[in-house]
Amino acid sequence: MAKVIENGRVAVLYSPGFGAGWYTWNYATPECLFDPEIVELVRSGANPDKIEETALEKWSQDPDYFYPGGADALRIEWLEQGTQFRIEEYDGSEDLVTEHDQEWLTA
Repeated sequence: MAKVIENGRVAVLYSPGFGAGWYTWNYATPECLFDPEIVELVRSGANPDKIEETALEKWSQDPDYFYPGGADALRIEWLEQGTQFRIEEYDGSEDLVTEHDQEWLTA
């Protein structure tokens, strides 16, 4: 899976806006978290319509339809390479949670 890596950090896309999740509404397309072309569009401040159009060109042919609704609130989080993380969602608003953000209990 292609990723943007700069100074040992990986660009991860997520959508904190309410309405639709970028990844959480598209679990069948994990590459949407890292796609270099989408990362560049977000970095350059591209219109969300352009981001949606690009995403649909890339992934709408998948057996599970890709829904690009989270494009209007896309953000980039830079994580150290190898950091484990997950994307949580509430009402379309995504939050990126790393392994370091969690306090684990041991039985």
